[in-house]
Amino acid sequence: RSNLRRQGCAMELVLGQVEQLPALLAVSRSALVRDWDPLTLDRALEWARYFQHLYDRFRARPQLRAALGRRLRRSQPYPPLGFPTLGRCPQLLGLALLENRALPPAACRRLLRSLLQPPGAGSGPEPCGLELLARRKAAACLLALPRRPQPRSPGAEPKLQAEAQLLLSRLREERQEVGEAAGQLPWLCGVLEQLSQPRAFEVVAAALALLKQGRGTDEAGDTDRDGSSRDGDQGSAAGDGCTAGVLLSWLLGNQERFSAFCLCLPCSHLAFLAGHYSQLSRSYLDLLTCWGSRLLYDPLQGRWVKSCLDKAELSWEELRERFSCLCQESTPLKEQTQAALKLLRTQDGDFKVRGLSVWTDLLMEV
Repeated sequence: RSNLRRQGCAMELVLGQVEQLPALLAVSRSALVRDWDPLTLDRALEWARYFQHLYDRFRARPQLRAALGRRLRRSQPYPPLGFPTLGRCPQLLGLALLENRALPPAACRRLLRSLLQPPGAGSGPEPCGLELLARRKAAACLLALPRRPQPRSPGAEPKLQAEAQLLLSRLREERQEVGEAAGQLPWLCGVLEQLSQPRAFEVVAAALALLKQGRGTDEAGDTDRDGSSRDGDQGSAAGDGCTAGVLLSWLLGNQERFSAFCLCLPCSHLAFLAGHYSQLSRSYLDLLTCWGSRLLYDPLQGRWVKSCLDKAELSWEELRERFSCLCQESTPLKEQTQAALKLLRTQDGDFKVRGLSVWTDLLMEV
C-alpha cells in the first residue's frame, strides 16, 4: 500500500511538471527571453529534453499517456497541445527561440551550440538538433517556390500537399490519444481556425484527396513498408475512414461553411471529392439544388438569370459547369446526378420544353 502511495505521489509530481509545458513554450515565443542568460537557456533545454524523455517512456502505456494528454489540455493553451507535443518539445522550443529576436546574443550562441551537438547526438540514424531543423526549413523554402499550375486533383500543389499530410499525421496522433472522433473534432476546429478560410478549405480538400489516393499514410508507419501485413492494412484503412469522417464532420456540420467551401474550390476538385465520398456528394447535390432554384428565366434574354430579389450564388453557366463536372467524374456519380435532376424535373412539372424548368434545361445540357 505504501508503495502504491509513493507511485501515486510520483505520478502527480510528473503531471504537475507537464502542466508547465504550455508556459515554457509561451515564454520562448515572448519578449521575456531578453533576460535569459546561457544558464537559463540550458535549464529550458533540459526541461524540453525531460519532456521528450516522458514521451519515450509513456508512449506505449495508454492510460498514463491519456492522463498526460488530459493534464496538458487542462491548461487550455492555444493552439491546443496533446501528448505527442512532448515528443517534439526540443524541436518546438528550439524553433521558437531561433525565431525570437529578443533572445540575447550569448544565449543565442549557446542555443546554436546545443543544437549542433545535442546530448546523445550520433547515437542513431535519425537526424536531430539543428540538422533536423535545417532540413525542415530547407523543405519549407523549397515547397514555397513558385510552381506551374497543377492538374485537377485537389492538393496537387506541393506545399498544399505537405500541409495536408501534416494535418493527417496530427489527426492520427490525436486519434491514438483520445481514441474517438468526438475528441478529435475540437482539436481540428482549433487548428483550422488559425488558417484563412480559403486556405483551410484547400488543406481539407487536399487531405480528403490524399486519403483516397493512397498517399495518406504517414511516415511513422500506419502500414508495413512491404505491405505484407493484412491486419495492418485493414487497421490503416479503418483509421483513414475515421480521419475522413472527422474532416467531413467539420466540413458538413455547418451549412454556411460548406457553402463557402463549394464556392471556393474549382468544380473539378469538388467532383473528384464527390466521386469518392457519398456523404459529400449528397450534400453537394442538395446545395446545387438550392442554388439552381434561385435562378429565374428571362424570356427577353432567352436565358436563366440570377434573381433580383434573391441573389443567387451561381450563374446559369456556372451551375451547368458544375453539373457537367459531376457527370464526367465517374459512372456512379453521373447516374446519381442524372437521377437527382430527373427527380427535380418531375417535381417541377416534368416539362420537356426549354425555359419552363431549370432542371429540364440542365438535363438537356449535361
